[in-house]
Amino acid sequence: MRAVTQRVTRAQVTVDGEVTAKIANGLLVLLGVAKTDTPPDADYLAGKIVGLRIFEDENGKMNLAVGDVNGSVLVVSQFTLYGDIRQGQASVLR
Repeated sequence: MRAVTQRVTRAQVTVDGEVTAKIANGLLVLLGVAKTDTPPDADYLAGKIVGLRIFEDENGKMNLAVGDVNGSVLVVSQFTLYGDIRQGQASVLR
């Protein structure tokens, strides 16, 4: 499992011109899942992501997690995180 996580003030997913999901303050997670990943892998990664202390506290230090700021998490499937570009055109690893 691979995740790219970004702190956002807003994020949304649009499909065929229609907004299918959106959040305000929180985390945008682009998530790639492999065939070998298991539910415990997902639980572990989810715990790590929601525990990231990347939001500023009252002193301006990055010391708060998404739950501490009442933020949201938007997870977007992104199979290309497993792309392999070592030879020729990119292909998904199997």
